[in-house]
Amino acid sequence: MKAKRMIVGLAVGTVCAVGLAAWRVQAVEPPRPPQASVPAPVPVVAAPVQVSHFPLVLTGIGTVMPYNVVDIHAQVTGTIERIGFVEGRSVHPGSLIAQLDPRPYQAALAQAQANLARDTANLGNARANLARYVPLLRRGFASGQQVADQAATVSEDEAAVAADRAAISNAATQLSYTTITSPIDGVTGIRRVDVGNIVQPAATTPIVTITQIQPIAVVFTLPQKDVPAVQRAMTETKLTAIAYGEDGRSKLGTGALLLMNNTISQSSGTVQLKAIFPNRTRALWPGEFVNVRLVVGVRRHGISVPLDAVQQGQQGPFVFAVRADGTVQQRTVTVAETLDGRALVSRGLQAGDRVVTAGQYRLSNGVRIAEVSPGNPQVQNSTEAAAGML
Repeated sequence: MKAKRMIVGLAVGTVCAVGLAAWRVQAVEPPRPPQASVPAPVPVVAAPVQVSHFPLVLTGIGTVMPYNVVDIHAQVTGTIERIGFVEGRSVHPGSLIAQLDPRPYQAALAQAQANLARDTANLGNARANLARYVPLLRRGFASGQQVADQAATVSEDEAAVAADRAAISNAATQLSYTTITSPIDGVTGIRRVDVGNIVQPAATTPIVTITQIQPIAVVFTLPQKDVPAVQRAMTETKLTAIAYGEDGRSKLGTGALLLMNNTISQSSGTVQLKAIFPNRTRALWPGEFVNVRLVVGVRRHGISVPLDAVQQGQQGPFVFAVRADGTVQQRTVTVAETLDGRALVSRGLQAGDRVVTAGQYRLSNGVRIAEVSPGNPQVQNSTEAAAGML
């Protein structure tokens, strides 16, 4: 019995000693806090700022107008025998539009030519008689009245010949009007009159309308506050106008400013301007609404960045500039102009800087980045929530 008590006592003592030792160790060496994990760098696309001559532009909204528009009407009355054009195709000066029945006008021309032949013969006879009367008058075998009457007959026949020649010219002109041709280069529209119809000059419906689209004109408006800048620029050089589609990004053509209208609209406070475009690709079409950018100057050695690099914040536009240690710095910038996917920055950047152009949504001051090539799938420009909404 005493032996059991001794064994139990030793066991209890051992347990107490171990517990006391563990408590002392914990009291001497407190537990170490877990180490914080370093965040991975954010993959982004970056590009250097560009220093170049950057155009200064004024932006307006305009309408494409044909350089020339011609409604083709008949100049004489007649029946259409043939149509010489294809709707929607190009025509040139002299291209056949329609052929009218020429027979009535050919007959009129033949009659005028016959009258000329008759009156020419009468004139020759009258001149011969006058030539005989003059010597007889000197010899006393003819009176002065006979000579005067014959001279008057010669004058009448000369007038008749002149009238016949005018009638021939008129008949030939009327005959030429039976062949209707295009007076300009252009594109034909929808045909309004068919073969077999009778057309006349008084008709209000044209046979077809031809519009000249090469070159083509664009009439656009600018606020009246831009008038002095345009006037100054026009005195220095020929101004360039660039036409864009409704989205403001699709470039449709480059032309030259022709004129600024001589009055300002009091109702809208705007002035109209007209520019001419070669339109070689026919990207501009009559009646189309376009955005026009008028280049009025050039910022020499201007600093520009891709438009995707510029973000909008509460304090205005900003960019993320890449620092030498691989982190980014948010910089507020002043954008002076935007053109062709680039932004002219007048304040906030300098030559040699690099800016982030994709992957900005995860960035803030001091965040470490890893530059990757454009199109890399690791670069994200929208949050998961936004992507789900889209």
